[in-house]
Amino acid sequence: MASKHTIATRHAQGIRARFASRFLRSLLRVRRSSNRFGGSQSNDEGIGKRIRTDRIKIAAYAAMARAVGPRRTWSRALLFKLRNRARIHGVSRKRCLVSEKKRVTRNKVVAISREPSRADTLRKLVPGGDSMDTCVLLEETAHYIKCLATQVTVMQSIADRLLL
Repeated sequence: MASKHTIATRHAQGIRARFASRFLRSLLRVRRSSNRFGGSQSNDEGIGKRIRTDRIKIAAYAAMARAVGPRRTWSRALLFKLRNRARIHGVSRKRCLVSEKKRVTRNKVVAISREPSRADTLRKLVPGGDSMDTCVLLEETAHYIKCLATQVTVMQSIADRLLL
């Protein structure tokens, strides 16, 4: 019978392999689309580089969320966000870091601000975190961090192989 560590290691290697293959396919699509639309020969090199960078970042997040699948709340939230990205088309909601309550005192309206707790800050960092309770938030955060670490190692190995 395999130990929990062995099973977890196999699972992490499976996610790593799925992420790598999906990310490489996405990178090929980004490369083809940039070649099709003029690539790096655009008049404004900074804008073309930024668009390419954004596409690579989106490809990495999409590959990571698809590698994990819909089992995790953060991956479902990330896939939903990416799916609806075309509809929103770059318009983002601005969130206030400090929530405000208004209190009425004898014809005066006074705004009371409170500092966000660590859990509130964590909810803003983890995709889909605003709908989680604290226990689930911590579990999802741990899994999200593991997947981000996997993403970094895969991208680093791709970059190392390109430099050789």
